[in-house]
Amino acid sequence: MTPSEDMTPWTSRFVDRVRDPVQEFLATESAGGIALAGAAIVAIVWATVATASYTAFWAHSLPPWIGGLSAHLTLQDLAREGLMPIFFFVVGLEVKRELTVGELSDMRVARLPVIAALGGMVVPALIYAAVVHGGPGAGGWGIPMATDIAFVVGALQLLGPRVPTQLKVFMLAIAVVDDIGAIIVIAVWYSHGVRAGWILASVACVVAAWLVLRAGVRWVPLFVVLGIASCLAMAAGGVSPTIDAVVLGLMMPMAPWRVPSGAQRSVPGQTAVERLEHLIHPWSAFVVLPLFALASAGIPLTAEAIRHAATDPIALGVVFGLVIGKPVGVLIATWLAVTLRLGVLPDGLRWSHVACGAALAGIGFTVAIFIATLAFPQTAQDDVALIGILAGSMIAALLGLGIALVTGRRDVGD
Repeated sequence: MTPSEDMTPWTSRFVDRVRDPVQEFLATESAGGIALAGAAIVAIVWATVATASYTAFWAHSLPPWIGGLSAHLTLQDLAREGLMPIFFFVVGLEVKRELTVGELSDMRVARLPVIAALGGMVVPALIYAAVVHGGPGAGGWGIPMATDIAFVVGALQLLGPRVPTQLKVFMLAIAVVDDIGAIIVIAVWYSHGVRAGWILASVACVVAAWLVLRAGVRWVPLFVVLGIASCLAMAAGGVSPTIDAVVLGLMMPMAPWRVPSGAQRSVPGQTAVERLEHLIHPWSAFVVLPLFALASAGIPLTAEAIRHAATDPIALGVVFGLVIGKPVGVLIATWLAVTLRLGVLPDGLRWSHVACGAALAGIGFTVAIFIATLAFPQTAQDDVALIGILAGSMIAALLGLGIALVTGRRDVGD
């Protein structure tokens, strides 16, 4: 008997429709999580053992023609910000897929992960704000809001049959909403010195891309040029280009990539979203994010640095936000949604599974570090926040795995 045979008809159809793309996504994300973790470990060891070498390497200036609008970009700038629009473009594609054919496409199913994700964003931010209490690090409140889906998927893959597929789908949906929230936070609260002319130029490039899509053009190089121009203009305008990248991803059509000449309607085939995800997702998972980790996670992890972080409000706010705020926010929001009948737990998902997923949601790395670099650019506060992210994420991972190992046996025996 397949899992969908115990479900209601509409739930069974939904599971059958999304199972294959979800399994493919999980495979890429779990492998990408390993690459990301490996790059972070290399960066920490490199920066701890040879600090001067690490700093000098990433401080190399890029040729002005690569910098485009700025002649002062370094290798670190390229890895930490210049390549990240590729990652956020993939996020936009994933959001589009989820909204169209995934978990978020059916409001009866989508309400619960949306509410859970909102709780998992608000509570960590409030806890961070309470710990920092208006101090010098108050601007980092957005750091513990983010969940790193690559590491979460990797942890769920390690658990194997101890957790149901429904939990993996549920966590993917939460992560998508979480990404949307993070993108809004980055665009609204972490943009400085906005210059309207460049912003309008960026918007013009996005509109041009939309018009080209409406005209039925599916030539990838044209979209690459328009996308790069849009992101460069947005960055020059003082706003993180992540919002452009996500919008461009959302614009991609869920229709066959190539429609035969003279066809009156869409024919079965690979959609633009699926094609672009298939092409770009591996580059994002195995090149862009590992490079980001190499350039961002390199902090000298000395005893003195750890002692300092252990009493610093920024690091403590991040740790408490990830380890306490995330699971509490997700659990309370999910419980309220179910109690108020705003949503229902997917068939096969128990509260012990939700508790496991809520704890794992505290693994914040890629977007959390990205927000930290925007909140505390090139300052000692960034290093302290990074230690908090690493510590909080490790504790959250151990907590989630521990919950699954303890409750998994009982669930199997029920």
